Amino acid sequence: MEHIADSHMWHLWGHLSVPLPVILYTPDAGLEFFSSGHFHHGEHDYAGAKNTYRLVEDKIKIVGTDGKVDEAASSKILDFSITKNVAAMFIAIAVILIIFISVAGAYKKRVGKAPKGLQSFVEPIILFVRDDIAKPNIGHKHAKFMPYLLTVFFFIWINNVLGLIPIFPGGANVTGNISLTFVLSLFTMIVVNINGNKYYWKHIFLPSVPFWLWPLMVVVEVVGVISKPFALMVRLFANITAGHIIVLSLISLIFIFKTLAIAPVSVAFVLFMDVLELLVAFLQAFIFTLLTALFIGMAVEEHH
Repeated sequence: MEHIADSHMWHLWGHLSVPLPVILYTPDAGLEFFSSGHFHHGEHDYAGAKNTYRLVEDKIKIVGTDGKVDEAASSKILDFSITKNVAAMFIAIAVILIIFISVAGAYKKRVGKAPKGLQSFVEPIILFVRDDIAKPNIGHKHAKFMPYLLTVFFFIWINNVLGLIPIFPGGANVTGNISLTFVLSLFTMIVVNINGNKYYWKHIFLPSVPFWLWPLMVVVEVVGVISKPFALMVRLFANITAGHIIVLSLISLIFIFKTLAIAPVSVAFVLFMDVLELLVAFLQAFIFTLLTALFIGMAVEEHH
């Protein structure tokens, strides 16, 4: 479950884990910074400036003077901590920056020459996003949206792949966190609606339907503006989380049956699922980017 859920510590193996920064805001104590290592895997409390904190099922709670969790005070905590998913996201961003800064440098040094090394691996993927996703769905205005589409594609893909690595720096379920997929979908909705032309808005608020049907169609179209990015959010979150849960379930069969005899079958199915997840990792990045390009294309399409 540690692989699927978020955590204030990055578990490595056994009882070894990497503590992460805890950043809390409470009305009485203000901002507080400390290491999650002070909790000792939830076995100890941490005495802050004005409050005592306890880690309960990876949620930080305030402990009252009676030694019990104060739920009323705990509900007022704003947790800005660098959790495992946030740390993994920073690692993915660093990987993306390293890849593309080095590739950009290679292009500057090798002007007019054939791609080489990492450049030859990344270029076909960039051309794939441009020629098979952006151009067919957006048209001649595709160049304006290429930076966003490429960022979304590589960010999701690299996080998906890192999530399949069971040990550090992988093992975090970043794209299986609905908060992250919500933000990605929100950005898509903003990009689509900011760039929507007059025909896009006319179709929403002045659809070509009989006047008696107009109020209903406006409601349907406005709901559609929200439901499209909502579908993006749920699809990515559900598919990635489902894959991890299936792997967890297959491994758990060994412990449910309490015998090593089931291990060969369990491990064989896990390996099959992991290979399938490699395909899903790419497929989900492709689908999210494709639908984003499709929604942008619908918003910027000229009326014929």
